[in-house]
This record gives sequence, C-alpha cells and structure tokens, in this order.
Amino acid sequence: MPVKKSSTLDFETAMKELEQIVESMENDQLTLDESLQKFERGVELSRTCQENLKKAEQKVEQLVKKHGKLIIEPFNDDQGNA
Repeated sequence: MPVKKSSTLDFETAMKELEQIVESMENDQLTLDESLQKFERGVELSRTCQENLKKAEQKVEQLVKKHGKLIIEPFNDDQGNA
C-alpha cells in the first residue's frame, strides 16, 4: 500500500484507506510491527478526517439567514485562506 501524506487527502480518500486498514487488521495475519505501522497510519488518517469534518462544519456555519434569504459568507480559516 503506497503511503500518502494524510494532510493532502480529501475526506473520502482518507476514509476509504482507513476502512482498508481496519479490514486488514481484522482479517490478516499481521506481525506486531505490521500492526503497529497500520495503527499509526490509521491514527493519521483519523486526524485527517476529523480536520476535514471540522473545516466542513465551519463552512456550513458561515450560512447566515438575513431578511429571509440564505447568504453564504466567505470562511476565513486560521491561515487566512478563504
């Protein structure tokens, strides 16, 4: 399995890889070292998913109802990106 930097993965890709790791750990005969490597990668992917969900939640919170209309306001994260 190629190792990808988890911070560059989108939610769906990270989640799919995480599911594959869980399945592998449940079904395969792994050495202790292999299990630890998969566990560490799973933790990285889990954090990536949590970060992506947090960003999505923040963007949703930017929806503001004004005068009966839904207006999307730009989201500025801590890094100054919109």
